[in-house]
Amino acid sequence: MNEKTTLTFAIMDPPFESARSTTFFRLLNVAASRGYNINVFAYEGGVHLPFNKQKRHANGVHGTTLEEENHPLPKEWVNELINIAKQNNGHIEWVNCGLCADERGIDETVSGVRRGSPADFWKLASASDNSLVIGTR
Repeated sequence: MNEKTTLTFAIMDPPFESARSTTFFRLLNVAASRGYNINVFAYEGGVHLPFNKQKRHANGVHGTTLEEENHPLPKEWVNELINIAKQNNGHIEWVNCGLCADERGIDETVSGVRRGSPADFWKLASASDNSLVIGTR
C-alpha cells in the first residue's frame, strides 16, 4: 500500500510583493487538490500570508469601491487551501516562524496556523517526500 505523499514548502515573501507568492499558492492548490499532506513553513515576510487582520479596501487610484475592487486576501486563500486539502483527504500543517511573526507584529492568524521556530522547518522537511524553499532572490 502506498503512503500518502508529503510535501514541505518554505516561503518568505509577503503577499502582494511578487509573483512568487502567487506561484506558491498555485503549487499548494495543486497539491491540496491531489490530497497530499502539505507542510508550510512561513518565515520573514511570509508570516503575513495567513494574517487574520487583512482587510479589503477600495482603490481611489482606480476609482473603484470596495465591492468593485474585490481585492483578494491571502488569508482567505490559506483558509480555502486548508479546506481543499481536507476535502481531498489531505492535510496542511502551516507553521509561522514565531521570531519572524513577533518582529512584524503578526499575532493573529487564521485557524489552522501555528507558531513555531526554524527547527520546525528542518523537522517537517526531514519527514517529507520532497521540499521546496521559495526564496526571495
